[in-house]
Amino acid sequence: MHTLYFEDFSVGQTFTTRAGTLSAGDVSDFALKYDPQPIHVDAHEAEKGMFGGIIASGLHTFAFSLRLFIDLGLTMKSNIVGPGVDALRWVAPVRPGDTIHSIVEVESLTPSKSKQDRGTVRLNFTTRNQNDEIVMTYTSIMILRKRPTEPA
Repeated sequence: MHTLYFEDFSVGQTFTTRAGTLSAGDVSDFALKYDPQPIHVDAHEAEKGMFGGIIASGLHTFAFSLRLFIDLGLTMKSNIVGPGVDALRWVAPVRPGDTIHSIVEVESLTPSKSKQDRGTVRLNFTTRNQNDEIVMTYTSIMILRKRPTEPA
């Protein structure tokens, strides 16, 4: 896809990311580095837990979902900054070998009052696994450039 600028988005517009698989090695590597809890790294302990086995860190699921969106290339030239995320919810576990993708819907568009060259876009992410089960939801806030104007 090509870069979209603030005014190229419309409320209700949706995008679907490609699907990507989290391997057992991916889950373990991420958890060992950033979230080394037994439920993510210790198969024996995880078997005793409420999920009956290893699950991916929610932070890993979030980061991977964001990567899949970035891979669309929609905001590569227009993104200024992402000032936050709202309402992040891990609805169901992601297990090693699961394949996830996200459906991303434009919730709102707010032109900046102080800087005419940009605006804020709120994107609702619904991340699903290979069985079409929702595993995570969140709203990403992005400040995007408006389309550059051609010199007269």
